[in-house]
Amino acid sequence: MNQNKWVGVVAVVSLILGIYLAITIAPPDISKKPLSEQTEFMSWYPQARALNDFVLTNHNNQTMTNADLKGKWTLAFVGYTFCPDICPVTLAEINKIYPELAQQASSTPLQVWFLSVDPRRDTTERLNEYIQYFNEDFIASTGPHDQLFPLVRSMGMMYAMSDDMSNPNYLVDHSASIVVINPDGNVVGRFKPKQELGKLSISDMDELKVDVPILLKQG
Repeated sequence: MNQNKWVGVVAVVSLILGIYLAITIAPPDISKKPLSEQTEFMSWYPQARALNDFVLTNHNNQTMTNADLKGKWTLAFVGYTFCPDICPVTLAEINKIYPELAQQASSTPLQVWFLSVDPRRDTTERLNEYIQYFNEDFIASTGPHDQLFPLVRSMGMMYAMSDDMSNPNYLVDHSASIVVINPDGNVVGRFKPKQELGKLSISDMDELKVDVPILLKQG
């Protein structure tokens, strides 16, 4: 009987001590960790990468330069409007989650940038029609290959034109990751496409819904 009483006393004391510690000892401040340790899915580069200086033309027939990436978080995707699958599906999926993500932006807005690497076919008019089909807030741009090649490479991405461009329906090989550019205009990482048998290899939007708000809250 006495033993049971002691067990009860120890249990009560342990409970009180636990409550006291929970109240008096503050949990670690996650916000003080580096962003790379706060996100769960994004693949961070070891160091932020400066983008190659570029001068492009956007879908509104206006000049676009590195300055247009400053002061905002940017989700960038490399592709082309004649892409039969990965490009339209990725943009459509980003569009589904974009309103939710944009609402969580505080002082630093979010923009989505579609970079066409097929300037031969992707005219300003075509880019305008294409990108507005997905979202009027999205940006699309292109330029000559001497601007595009070094820019895409500085993103950590790649593209390659078809060997037979005499065929009007030629294809362009390109990376399928969604690149993340910080408000300083530097590339900091990417969301890699998921490789699943029998499925299109695109980035997982559920992963973006978890990690992008963390970036936006940091400004």
